Amino acid sequence: MGEGGDGSSKPTPYEEALDALSSLITKRSRADTSNNGDCFELLSDYLKILELDEPISQLKIIHVAGTKGKGSTCTFTESILRHCGFRTGLFTSPHLIDVRERFRLDGVDISEEKFLAYFWWCFERLKEKASDGIPMPSYFRFLALLAFKIFAAEEVDVAILEVGLGGKYDATNVVKAPVVCGVSSLGYDHMEILGNTLGAIAGEKAGIFKPGVPALTVPQPDEAMCVLEEKASELNVPLQLVRPLDANLLNGFKLGLEGEHQYVNAGLAIALSSTWLQRTGHLEVPYPEHTTSLPEQFIKGLTATVSLQGRAQIVPDNNESPEDLVFYLDGAHSPESMEICARWFSLSIKGDSQEKILSCQPLDASRSSHDLVQRKPDGKSRKNSTQILLFNCMSVRDPQLLLPNLMKTCASHGVYFKKALFVPNTSVYNKVGSHSLPATDSQVDLSWQFALQRVWENLMLGDKAGGDEKSTGAVFEELTDDTEMAVRSCENSAVFPSLPSAIKWLRDSVRKSQSVRFQVLVTGSLHLIGDVLKLIKK
Repeated sequence: MGEGGDGSSKPTPYEEALDALSSLITKRSRADTSNNGDCFELLSDYLKILELDEPISQLKIIHVAGTKGKGSTCTFTESILRHCGFRTGLFTSPHLIDVRERFRLDGVDISEEKFLAYFWWCFERLKEKASDGIPMPSYFRFLALLAFKIFAAEEVDVAILEVGLGGKYDATNVVKAPVVCGVSSLGYDHMEILGNTLGAIAGEKAGIFKPGVPALTVPQPDEAMCVLEEKASELNVPLQLVRPLDANLLNGFKLGLEGEHQYVNAGLAIALSSTWLQRTGHLEVPYPEHTTSLPEQFIKGLTATVSLQGRAQIVPDNNESPEDLVFYLDGAHSPESMEICARWFSLSIKGDSQEKILSCQPLDASRSSHDLVQRKPDGKSRKNSTQILLFNCMSVRDPQLLLPNLMKTCASHGVYFKKALFVPNTSVYNKVGSHSLPATDSQVDLSWQFALQRVWENLMLGDKAGGDEKSTGAVFEELTDDTEMAVRSCENSAVFPSLPSAIKWLRDSVRKSQSVRFQVLVTGSLHLIGDVLKLIKK
């Protein structure tokens, strides 16, 4: 914030743009179709106002939908084609810290200067033409329109677009003739909007298919695959099934994104890139699925350090002892992705121990991973590792599906959480930008966090019946931390009134327990991931 002549804080030009962008956020549920601004047909009016019809038709687009892995697939695809020498544009969602993360040019977030120029160009024209019949576009639709303007004006060689939600009625689906489409792994998510079955969800995702345009997908559940094949047949779309990447093709290098599941996304990215190259005249035929080698540029693109914050990301605390407090961030929020997240976390903390500690005591089934004592080669004990869960999810999610998957998958790898911390998100849904964050409110409604805590305690105590506090058999205590803010705690979990108070508790615990190394899995919500990143990177 700048300072006005009277000493008051004056918003910067960038903050003014974010305030204008925030004005487009509606409080309606995304499943509410009553908002006129959400009518898909209005997008054609917006394109005419912004004179984008022709520029979009000139873009050579890769369009990707899916439940899990579409952001990773788009990131790999962009990196591959950039390493092949093309000027790239990448549009993804959501952002975690800065809205400019959504728009990348040649692998780098768009500059603040360019963002402001394109933002106001679009916003002012739409505002000038706004009427009852053509209201201002909603938040995500404006961002998609802005992406089209940026990529067209910057004359990118290839634009990679990640669908925001669903496919058929997503703002990115104004594209009439992409070069190639992709569908990443499908699963249950956003069911209040997309439908309660995998078939219904697959039908929405297949809404991005265009007549005669090749579509690629990864192995899917039978119900979902049948629908994809049916939709492809109706539109004369060549639908190709892509297998996961064989790690041997990387010549000993590691993928740029962590996690075993990334080999599925990498395989799809290779096929998308190859098909794009072939259809744009840069390659005679796409690389065959069972190729025995990859071009050097593909390998570099897949193994380069790529940026995808909040997905299988490991960040030491930016505090006194960063090696003693490490955050493992993954924005998993569906049952399937929660299982993948748990597997990644379990393997990561074990791999971390193997890399840094040459030997340790074996872990038997009766002992938690946080009881593990690590030893130096000389036999002297090093710091114990303690696993903590920091969790929140939107109330439309079902914690009875998310938390059991997380706990069981970790347990199958011998990983057990000493404590689960439940917190509300810091960011608000009707404002964009860190300058808009509210002050900590001691009166914040924690009823959802208490509900999450009860689910966790039931799981920990093996109580299948669920129910209220009495049925769990847990003893809930009212504790007070150093900031005199109430915390409801029991043996296995605690509810904090704010994320900063939970981070403070973790940092205080590190100072008090200098023989312990805290490994904190943060998951359940990308909003929570973004809030944590803002706090620990200060």
